[in-house]
Amino acid sequence: MRIALVSETWAPEVNGVAHTLSHFASHLVSKGILLQLIRPDPADGKRDVLAERDVHVRGVALPIYADVHVGWPCRRRLMRLWREERPDAIYIATEGPLGWSALNAARRLQIPVVSGFHTNFDQYASNYRLGWSIPMARRGLRYFHNRCEATLVPTAAQRDALEDYGYRGVSVLARGVDANRYQPSRRDNELRRQWGAAPDQPVALYVGRLASEKNIELLASTMAAMRRANPELVQVLVGDGPARKTITRRLPDAIFTGFQTGEALARHYASADMFIFPSLSETFGNVVPEAMASGLAVVAFDHAAAKELITHDVNGRLVPPGDDQGFIQAASELCQQPALYTSLGREARKRASSLSWSHIGDRFLAHLIQVQGAPHAATHSTSHV
Repeated sequence: MRIALVSETWAPEVNGVAHTLSHFASHLVSKGILLQLIRPDPADGKRDVLAERDVHVRGVALPIYADVHVGWPCRRRLMRLWREERPDAIYIATEGPLGWSALNAARRLQIPVVSGFHTNFDQYASNYRLGWSIPMARRGLRYFHNRCEATLVPTAAQRDALEDYGYRGVSVLARGVDANRYQPSRRDNELRRQWGAAPDQPVALYVGRLASEKNIELLASTMAAMRRANPELVQVLVGDGPARKTITRRLPDAIFTGFQTGEALARHYASADMFIFPSLSETFGNVVPEAMASGLAVVAFDHAAAKELITHDVNGRLVPPGDDQGFIQAASELCQQPALYTSLGREARKRASSLSWSHIGDRFLAHLIQVQGAPHAATHSTSHV
């Protein structure tokens, strides 16, 4: 079997979509699937060793977000490729120009398509003063996904919201976590000493992009309030982005590590005590189960991954979305209660340990196999990008 993956982001880029796709790709190859990868030119120009064919197209930076690139449309090129090496199914992870051209090529060739709904466009648009574009974008996204045989979303709440808006063929495909990599035993006392944290000194951690859509202003306010509530608190922020200068000014005593990956990231998680995650822009948020698997007490809004995985005051703390003061209060109280955050972290580890990427990968493959018999791949109308 041959599967094509189309995405405008891919490892080693650091984001949830690239992270999830790397697990999907590895699982497909482990099952003997031939993998085609279609993506924008990577910065290092290297081919991905997992792919039978790694097709690079021109990438263009978004004007409002220079760190994010989208792929240039290439419908004719993809039609030539897929006539010569026809995939049994195509997975399109992003709805940018490359994703649209791939969908148009697939519809013309009557190849079944599964799409992923990975990005909460409404939230991003609001944070970048593009609220005027939301109604048009919603209609465009619905049209895009309804031309696919199936759309996969990470949570039941996301499925229900899309179905209410008229999406068809929506199924839940949860996310996993590598509980062998992310575990409390990765705690590194030397790393904590580098942070200036004594063995009994609490460390509050954030992992993610430092950008407006991650609710970074609330993160700064929360970390500052926690420090006032407990002057012994050490603040560690893993990641980078356009808001770094702003939050550095807001949190002059915080430690900024830049992006971390692999074993280094696992040590950063496990060497903290609490995980503070105020974002509302995620469709899932892989960092939440990673923090939980590492034994951290998570403070998050009742949204996305946290909504699915956390039971309030059992294995973390949940706050109603939009209740900023409640979020600050929940985090400030927690950092003063070491017995509580230790207990929550222990239970969080138990919950996250049940989330297997192997199981998720099997379900992903099952969706790709199922659509191969879908009759309406041949009947969708085509459009041009």
